[in-house]
Amino acid sequence: MTEQKQPDHDVTAILKIIDELNTLKDVDTILDRILSESRRLSNADAGSIFLIPENELVFSYVQNDTLFDHESGRAALYQDLKVPITHDSIVGHTALTRKPVAIDDAYNMPADVPFKFNTSFDKENGYKTTSILTIPLLTMEDRLLGVMQLINAKDKDQNIIPFAEDNQVIVSLFANNASVTIERGIMNRELILRMMSMAELRDPTETGAHVQRVGAYSAEIYERWAMNKGLESEEINRTRDLIRLASMLHDVGKVGIPDSILKKPGKLTNEEFDEIKKHPVYGAKLFNSITSDLDRMSLEIALNHHEKWDGRGYPGCTPELENSCDPAQTKKGENIPITARITALADVYDALCSRRSYKDAFEEEQVFEIIRESSGSHFDPEIVDAFFQITDVLQAIRQKFQ
Repeated sequence: MTEQKQPDHDVTAILKIIDELNTLKDVDTILDRILSESRRLSNADAGSIFLIPENELVFSYVQNDTLFDHESGRAALYQDLKVPITHDSIVGHTALTRKPVAIDDAYNMPADVPFKFNTSFDKENGYKTTSILTIPLLTMEDRLLGVMQLINAKDKDQNIIPFAEDNQVIVSLFANNASVTIERGIMNRELILRMMSMAELRDPTETGAHVQRVGAYSAEIYERWAMNKGLESEEINRTRDLIRLASMLHDVGKVGIPDSILKKPGKLTNEEFDEIKKHPVYGAKLFNSITSDLDRMSLEIALNHHEKWDGRGYPGCTPELENSCDPAQTKKGENIPITARITALADVYDALCSRRSYKDAFEEEQVFEIIRESSGSHFDPEIVDAFFQITDVLQAIRQKFQ
């Protein structure tokens, strides 16, 4: 049998990873960690995870050390790909049978296997898939959440080899124990989307697609900004996990604005706009009884996402929500929490790119010009720099969450 590099398979170490997974909130962060650890345990070059929200496999996460650098890898995450649950594909077969599939050579499979290998990805990307390990993601109650596929196991000299039998066992053990965290992450995301569905009943602009885009934009802009600042990867992952969810709730306070104002088709009066400007405070009050880091970040984003870098934003000082606050001073610059500065840009970007009852969507170059011109006034210049470093990722997000 071909010798394969054996990573640390200590059960205690695996249980420690699962404990760390239990601290994460957002499903994307959870999928990233599960896929990374599964690839480490099997020394795999690449992998992907498909989830099953209804009756089909939905592409949800991907990693590929050969094809993707960091930025192109982030853009690849937002592909809109669905696969039927049939024997026509390896992942579909795994979902149907709920049993792992190990393939030594994808281009030389036995003729009697009930599934097919789709070569289109390899042809489009110049990649060569050889060994494959596909694992069903099952909860303790035997519910199927999805399928994980690992590609191209490597030996210590980086030669592609079949997946070793003991690696198949340990990855399956890890994945099934970690599946409960995927289920919890999905529930967290769905709970927030349901909250925003209530807001959508009041304000038609607060759609599920809008808040998904703002959440994804904010997470990606934050990660690029944090990498530019040289922050530790552990801190980046922890904050990215929280901001994805917290920024989705940025406008939840609009549920406190009267319909006569919120749904008014024409221009608002000064008095009506003053009422609109109260929604950050209304939103922050929903999280005032802080019980978690997610509550804390949701409060700071809801309260501060309309503040501006140069101090011309609103609502300014709110003594009832902040311990130290001088009503005579506006919030500006780095006095505005970084999470709110990021969400502010994400929200404006999405609004400019989106059609509204009162305007058409702006052309992309026009959007970029507005953001450039607002650097140093509305937006933190460092956040704007990070934004323009990942425009391909942002475009991929916009295409996915239509």
